[in-house]
Amino acid sequence: MNDNYYETMAGHPAGLKIKLIKRTYVLPWSQFLFAEGDADEIRMTFSTHDVVISGGKLDKLLSDIAAQRLTLLREPVRAESFATFSEPHITEIFVKKVE
Repeated sequence: MNDNYYETMAGHPAGLKIKLIKRTYVLPWSQFLFAEGDADEIRMTFSTHDVVISGGKLDKLLSDIAAQRLTLLREPVRAESFATFSEPHITEIFVKKVE
């Protein structure tokens, strides 16, 4: 775990919990389609929702996403997004329902 912005587990969790400031989503890994991104932004696509994660050093999370080991993504409160980090960190998460 890294400052509670994301959590992983060794096994294969059933779903990914995304905690935004005003809403929480739980998306099943069985509906995961693909992810793409770089150090500053990752896009994850599920059959029902698109998730865009912004931050820094996020490319280090791609292997955990590919192995579906990620259990939690948490959007930080505004003050937390200005800190300096040596590990992957999240500044913003956007979740949109697929139409």
